[in-house]
Amino acid sequence: MNTDTARDYQLIPGTYVFDGARCRAGYALNMFCKSLDQESNRAAFRADESAYLDNYKLTDDQRRAVLDRNWLEMLRLGGNIYYTFKLAIFDGLTMQHVGAAMSADGMSVEDFRAMMTAGGRQIQGNRSVEEWKHG
Repeated sequence: MNTDTARDYQLIPGTYVFDGARCRAGYALNMFCKSLDQESNRAAFRADESAYLDNYKLTDDQRRAVLDRNWLEMLRLGGNIYYTFKLAIFDGLTMQHVGAAMSADGMSVEDFRAMMTAGGRQIQGNRSVEEWKHG
């Protein structure tokens, strides 16, 4: 992914903005996820995930992220949350399951749900990677 142009949002921890660079990098990944809208494609993917992925020009890292269901890595590699969530739905997961799986501290779904109900993550220490240098 081209990161030649620094953006302020790149300093926000855990933030993967779906900008032009991510859009281009994640095109094949997102088209794979979008393909799961059709039952025939879901059946083919269910029958042989690896073989089905051969239909898409995924990078090795994207392919591994899909097979491992590494949700955060899919976003890092250009996945759009709305498209990658189609894979989560395929697996019978909710957004809360995915959110918990993407948390840095490996939260349970119940802990993630409670955190979000209580207002979300604490802002201190999560505004900029610059804060991490001092703590």
